[in-house]
Amino acid sequence: MALLSLPFPWPPLPARASRTELRIDVARPTQPVADALENLHARLHTPGDSLQGIPSIGLGDPDLVVRYREADGEFYLYVEDLRHRRLAGYTVFNRLVELDRRADRHLRAPHSNYAAPYQRRGLASALYRWGLGAGLCLITGARQSPGAHALWRALARDHELGCVRLADRRLTYLGTEVPPAVLEDLHTRMFLLGRGWTLARFAHETGMRL
Repeated sequence: MALLSLPFPWPPLPARASRTELRIDVARPTQPVADALENLHARLHTPGDSLQGIPSIGLGDPDLVVRYREADGEFYLYVEDLRHRRLAGYTVFNRLVELDRRADRHLRAPHSNYAAPYQRRGLASALYRWGLGAGLCLITGARQSPGAHALWRALARDHELGCVRLADRRLTYLGTEVPPAVLEDLHTRMFLLGRGWTLARFAHETGMRL
């Protein structure tokens, strides 16, 4: 399946995004994926729900659409299978509370959850590329699955990848490659630069120490 680039615009990030409102739009840690996707799909079609009627755009597959929304500076993208009337999965571009205000304006940590029949079909990759192509820079969370790590390495063929130490809400650049022991440290994160970014500009805008 050849996925097309997503033509809808990336919403501007707020200058001072707040986290005053809690949004439960994704699975809780103890909630099975299938149950979470079923609940989300029901919400997308429940009149009066905050998810009902949100904008949608097609993918390269006529059966799939992406429904998307922004809440408190975080971006939620739900991939719906129209033919089977179910949610294939979702990708969320989260804010990281560990970042200071400067870095928070430019960095989001993507997280994806897809049902088994929709895995390995390039869905998460297409949405990550959409965000990067729109100029968003991405950063990993504290842990990555092997699949997510492989996806980041694939994206690094088209977008500059680097490693940073995130401690005391500050970023310190570690280079493009680090030893495995350093990469496994919880303070070590990887980042990908979105379209139009250079390392020098990224350091200046986020306060990253070189």
